[in-house]
Amino acid sequence: MDDSEKDTLLMFLEAQRAGVLAIIEGLDDEALTTPLLPSKWTPLGLVEHLGYAERHWFQEIATGSAEPLPWPDGDVPLTTPRPPSEVFAFYRDQCERSDAVLASMPLSTPPRGRHPAPLGDEITDLRRIVLHMIEETARHAGHLDIVRELIDGKTGLGPR
Repeated sequence: MDDSEKDTLLMFLEAQRAGVLAIIEGLDDEALTTPLLPSKWTPLGLVEHLGYAERHWFQEIATGSAEPLPWPDGDVPLTTPRPPSEVFAFYRDQCERSDAVLASMPLSTPPRGRHPAPLGDEITDLRRIVLHMIEETARHAGHLDIVRELIDGKTGLGPR
């Protein structure tokens, strides 16, 4: 049961990840780094945020530790000074690490790290970490959908 459920959860997570990347595919550096909404986040900053989320949930929370980040903390939330190639490489690397954690542990494994309440109280096992990342990634894919429409009018991008 665990392997079948894992496969299903991973399929949905991978679809959301692919959607994020498909939505912003073809945007130039200016479009990726220009804020369009009053909150001032950028599409590239949101991708970097998703990389941080993958790292946080699968490494810091599921396993209890994570390798140091490749750059110092302190950036403005949901923006980034890093170039697209570096951010996309970071995001893909964090997704691969997440997949390795998922492959190595049963879904019933309790987290070794702790996320603050109230969300932390809901995270009782690896299964809920995966479900949270599906939710988080889908939510931000929706944000990117809207911004992409504002940039060039394109809609319905991505595998779903």
